[in-house]
Amino acid sequence: MDPAARRGQRLRLRDLRILLAVVQAGSMAKAAQALAISQPAVSKAIADMEYGLGVQLLQRSSRGVEPTRYGAALARRGQVVFNELNQGMKEIEHLADPTVGELRMGTTDPIAASIVAPIIETLQQQHPRVALHVATGDLSTLLFQVAAREVEFAVSRLNEEVALQGMAVEVLFHDAYVVVAGAQNPWVRRRGVELAQLLGEAWVMPPYDTVQGRQNAAAFRASGVEPPRQAVATLSLNLRNTLLATGRYLTMLPGFTLALAGKPSLLRAVPLALPQIQRPIGIVRLEGRALSPLGELFIARMRAATKGLTAR
Repeated sequence: MDPAARRGQRLRLRDLRILLAVVQAGSMAKAAQALAISQPAVSKAIADMEYGLGVQLLQRSSRGVEPTRYGAALARRGQVVFNELNQGMKEIEHLADPTVGELRMGTTDPIAASIVAPIIETLQQQHPRVALHVATGDLSTLLFQVAAREVEFAVSRLNEEVALQGMAVEVLFHDAYVVVAGAQNPWVRRRGVELAQLLGEAWVMPPYDTVQGRQNAAAFRASGVEPPRQAVATLSLNLRNTLLATGRYLTMLPGFTLALAGKPSLLRAVPLALPQIQRPIGIVRLEGRALSPLGELFIARMRAATKGLTAR
């Protein structure tokens, strides 16, 4: 018998689930309560695993029960096992009935509003029993969630500050920034505007010490001017859009947010030419991890929705 088969005989899924429950709860008694089994059954399962593997998995401390380095390694890999099993069950459910299923994905706020939301609307109109969980954050946060298998994939603007080791990347399109104002702002009706003329206006933008803020600052410098003083520095899209609607503020946004905004949008591009610093927008997922059928369907719709934005 090969070593992998021998290890499989020493480790059962039931026992592995018990170990995960103990590590999460920090107590055998609490784990037993959560699993609706007796505490002696929990103790025996842990003891059997330790005997079969020949290492100590748990140790008692003043804070309760903590995993040893062996227990932590097994728990970490065990979580992956159960995540993959759960993914397999979802795939079976979808194959049995393609109109149901659950998808967990991550994205940034601008992409969520401009690209993801319209896809969700049409998808749920066609398949009302489909459930989608959408996490939002910056690229670093999204990559952590992808690596932890909390989301199946993430869609984000890619940048050189964040490494993508161990990730499979598909670029959907490239995009540049544009200067944007509310529809009532007088600058949107002028022609021949230069960026230097706008530096004294009230700007609402991400803080310059964030990834988005640094990219905005780079767009200004590429035009030969230093970034302006921010009247309001915020990552809140709601606050930004509320201020822009007053007609007093300017901001810098990815061009696709206007291209996909539709008629109800109250935002307009200020007619000026910025250097075309094209940055990729792409899908990121774990290398070697198969997508669920619902994930493949969602990505196919994203490809179709963004096909005409720029050449890849």
